Amino acid sequence: MGIKIAVLGAASTYTPELVQGIASHRDRLPVDELMLMDINPERLETVGGLAGRILKKRAWPGRLTLSVNREQALEGATFILIQLRVGGQEARLLDETLPLEFGCIGQETTGPGGFAKALRTVPIVLDIAEDVARHSAPGAWIIDFTNPVGIVTQALLDEGHRAIGLCNSAMGFERMIGRLLNLAPEAVSLEHVGLNHLTWERAATVDGQDRLPGLLEAHGDEIAAEIGIPAELVRVLKAVPSYYLRYYYCTDEVLAEQLSGRHRSRAEEVMEIEGRLLAMYRDPALQDKPALLGQRGGAYYSEAAARLIASLLAGTGDVQAVDVRNAGGLPDLPQDAVVEVPARIDQEGAHPLALAPLAPEMAGLTQQVKAYERLTVEAAIHGDRAAALKALMANPLVPSYRTAKGLLTALLEANRQHLPRFF
Repeated sequence: MGIKIAVLGAASTYTPELVQGIASHRDRLPVDELMLMDINPERLETVGGLAGRILKKRAWPGRLTLSVNREQALEGATFILIQLRVGGQEARLLDETLPLEFGCIGQETTGPGGFAKALRTVPIVLDIAEDVARHSAPGAWIIDFTNPVGIVTQALLDEGHRAIGLCNSAMGFERMIGRLLNLAPEAVSLEHVGLNHLTWERAATVDGQDRLPGLLEAHGDEIAAEIGIPAELVRVLKAVPSYYLRYYYCTDEVLAEQLSGRHRSRAEEVMEIEGRLLAMYRDPALQDKPALLGQRGGAYYSEAAARLIASLLAGTGDVQAVDVRNAGGLPDLPQDAVVEVPARIDQEGAHPLALAPLAPEMAGLTQQVKAYERLTVEAAIHGDRAAALKALMANPLVPSYRTAKGLLTALLEANRQHLPRFF
């Protein structure tokens, strides 16, 4: 029996990678219909045109459809992939620059920039989820790629929706560690623990043996350079932090770098890359995702999506790192907190593996960021300014009440058109 996959936010320049990944996994994904939906008809036509050529070249047997109508896109869908960017790259540019005026790091998923993105995004995704309940197939799964994934998934699950959050970070580490060990990535089992964009690799098991201690000893400098965190700190932690922990461990250095003006913001870089990509996508001779897409970010995005959907469909019981209810995974956090951990995937969903407690330095930061995430969900759903202020005060990257108060006023005003619940 085939399935219908609906991709919302399909005019994203990421989409050709996703489409190519679905086609490449046709043996595990018997997809009848791939529906690409977006509110931007011109970009959708451009991205959808390349998607069609990619599928045609691979003699993909399913049906590709495009729509600007959400209800039509969701009708009968079995899996709904959400990859939105509310406000586009222009809003991202604000997220990366406005916090700098208050002496805070500017980043699109972490710190006050990530907070603003969550306020814009959570209500839209929850509206979509309500439409999924009304129009999609019984038992349909929402797979959320939309950042900040942890906050969005927390909101979806708190509101009773059938959802799993997904990030490509763990797959990137699988490949890096596999390469350093001269092994295929699938031969390495990682203990990937924490919250979305706040994770550590605590173990790298091969044939029942943890190879991480030896790996840190032999390749600690190389790993540290790749994640932008000092090698001596990586060895002290005895774990591999995600790149995003750089914002917490090296706050002063990152902030000084951002304030120096020596580099363009990532939003500006992505705007340029996207313009070039869309020009390429319009070429009727192009039948594959271009190499330039690798500079856009989101490596292994399609692989992560295809693997998760295939395992949910077949109930294979394999282990993947996903964002899901804690439910006995990490003893340091409440059962209903959304965490990013290894989970066993079957047709009923993702079931976290039972994990050892976090080390104190990891647990303290994780608990504080989870408090910030939950306050942000409350603020986003209700347009609650008091909850929003408390969320910023709980964020480790906002130094004081006075900063949080001024920053909140500025963020809300700058995003006014996207935040009707606050106005």
